[in-house]
Amino acid sequence: MIDPAPSAAPPAERPRKGPLSFLSGSLTAGLLAWLALGLSQRLVGYYALHPPRYSSAIAQSIATALKTLIVGMSFLATFSFAFIALGLALVFLRSLVPGSASSAGEVEKTP
Repeated sequence: MIDPAPSAAPPAERPRKGPLSFLSGSLTAGLLAWLALGLSQRLVGYYALHPPRYSSAIAQSIATALKTLIVGMSFLATFSFAFIALGLALVFLRSLVPGSASSAGEVEKTP
């Protein structure tokens, strides 16, 4: 039979993240942002030198839309990684400041 009452064992607490994990995450995201920026610049340069030329208006429209999507997605990746790196760098700095031991998820209990 199936036991309707769940076990009373408390959930295991996960260890808190330390400043080193914030710093490594920030550096990794920064490196990925830098690589994505290089890719974005190369894509813009390539499409500037090689514009799509088709005799059909529909093919020209599809090629231009695809070019816009590819360039837009590469810059979206660049700024996403950059903002993640910035956020993790700020969390790293905040974790170094004494007195910021309580995290946002913890609520102080006052009697």
